[in-house]
Amino acid sequence: MTRIAAVRPALPPYRYPQSELTEAFASICLPDGRGTALLRRLHANAGVSYRHLALPLEQYAVLKDFGEANDAWIAAAVELGAEAVAGAVKDAGLTLDDVDLLMFTTVTGVAAPSIDARLALRLGLREDVKRVPLFGLGCVGGAAGIARVHDYLLAWPKQVAVLLSVELCSLTLQRDDSSLPNLVGGALFGDGAAAVVLVGSEHPSASGPSVVATRSRLYPDSERVMGWDVGSGGFRIVLGADVPEVVRKYLGSDVRGFLSDFGLTVPEIGTWVSHPGGPKVLEAVAETLSLRPGALDLTWKSLDAVGNLSSSSVLHVLGETLRLDPSGMGVLLAMGPGFCSELVLLEW
Repeated sequence: MTRIAAVRPALPPYRYPQSELTEAFASICLPDGRGTALLRRLHANAGVSYRHLALPLEQYAVLKDFGEANDAWIAAAVELGAEAVAGAVKDAGLTLDDVDLLMFTTVTGVAAPSIDARLALRLGLREDVKRVPLFGLGCVGGAAGIARVHDYLLAWPKQVAVLLSVELCSLTLQRDDSSLPNLVGGALFGDGAAAVVLVGSEHPSASGPSVVATRSRLYPDSERVMGWDVGSGGFRIVLGADVPEVVRKYLGSDVRGFLSDFGLTVPEIGTWVSHPGGPKVLEAVAETLSLRPGALDLTWKSLDAVGNLSSSSVLHVLGETLRLDPSGMGVLLAMGPGFCSELVLLEW
């Protein structure tokens, strides 16, 4: 089975309390003051105390357009990605020359050459390294990335693969947008990255938790539940109020069906590694799965400490989980645009 050899989260250096971000967001997106009371209420109830930003807070007000914001995204993504990849490979006891595949996932910026190509050149990865850039998976990208790397390593069990997620959500900020999705997104999302090193079952360094199996689910008539509308100002968030209800409708039966194929039930899963979403989403996950109290504590703590990092979040939670050195069976899960879910069965 594929092994998770190391996880290295990375965060930009600019860290701010939620209250300071609330006022800055209000000045940029609600300059006439209308909607400020709602904004402050949403920020206060988001379950977030601090977030990290790719740029110093004062620079966001002077970004002229989508092109300038995306240029800042490229520069910051390369810096943060290099830190995460180099750190993860070192943590795994490997060298950069050992990397056979680099998979990169993001939904907050665009680049060609892609960030993985720029990183391969910057870090000095082998000239024959395979690259797989993924765009559009959003919050599900961390879990889906692990699943797709696992698929690759089943075919190449002696190889080493790195999954990198970089999400700089702050650089998608839409000015003068008082819509509820923009206000909610502005309350939840932060900036961050994470790299995961995975090795095939025949690699001599095969240690760490095993990826036993994965499952993807795409839900009908859900295209407008979550995503982007792309316009001249960049990425305008699509975020339906029905996300928690979609979770309640589908996730419980999906997880139970997935586990039953391996003779398992929800109570037999000792470790849950979940994307944080937001408070209502986490409550829906716990409710539909009838999870024991405290099962999602690490996810709640991650939301509080850094906010929702889109595809990077579940990898941050995975990194914290590995620190606890659990045993037995675990499930890593996330949901995102499609609307869809990705499930990964783990064994320690």
